[in-house]
Amino acid sequence: MFFIAGFGYILVMFVRRKIASLMPELKAYAIALSQNLDEAEDLVQDAFQKALGSKKTPSKISDLKPWMFRIIRNQYIDQKRKEKTRLEYSEEVIRLYSDEPSHTPAIMEEILVRQALTKVTTQEREILYLVDVLGLKYAEAAIVLGIPSGTVMSRLSRARKSLLDEVEQTNITPLHQMSKSNGSE
Repeated sequence: MFFIAGFGYILVMFVRRKIASLMPELKAYAIALSQNLDEAEDLVQDAFQKALGSKKTPSKISDLKPWMFRIIRNQYIDQKRKEKTRLEYSEEVIRLYSDEPSHTPAIMEEILVRQALTKVTTQEREILYLVDVLGLKYAEAAIVLGIPSGTVMSRLSRARKSLLDEVEQTNITPLHQMSKSNGSE
C-alpha cells in the first residue's frame, strides 16, 4: 500500500516537473493569444493550477503538452467571454441610468423582443438564452442541455422563428420601420 501511494506521489512530481518544463512555450502561446504580458502570465498560472488540481491528467506524457495548450486556450476564451459580458452589462447600466430619452428604435425593439420571449415555450426560451443571449456555442449548449449539437441547431432555428412570429404579431411597429415606410429615410 505504501509503495502505491509513494508511486502516486512520484508520478505527480514528475507531471509537475514536466509541466514546469513547458512554461516557456506555454507563456509564449499565452502571449500570442492575449497580446499582453501580464494577462499571459495570469493565463499560464491559472492553467498550471487547473492542471495540478485536475483529477484526470493525460496518461501519456506526450499528451501533456497539447492538454496544457488546450487549458490555456479555454481559459483565454472564458476570460474574454466574461470581459464581454461585463462590458455589455456596464454599457446597459450606463444606458439605463443616463438622462437620454429611452424611446429610441433599439430600445423599442428590445422591449418587443423581451415581451415576445415571455410568450415562447420554456424550451425555446432556454435555447435562445443559452446561444443568443449568453453566447454559448452549439456544442456547449448541447452539453448543458444533454442533447446532440444538431438538435441544438434545429431547436434554435425553430425558437428563433417562433420568437420572430411573436414579435411580428404585436401591433407595435418599430420607429425605424415607420420612417422607412413613410419614405422619410
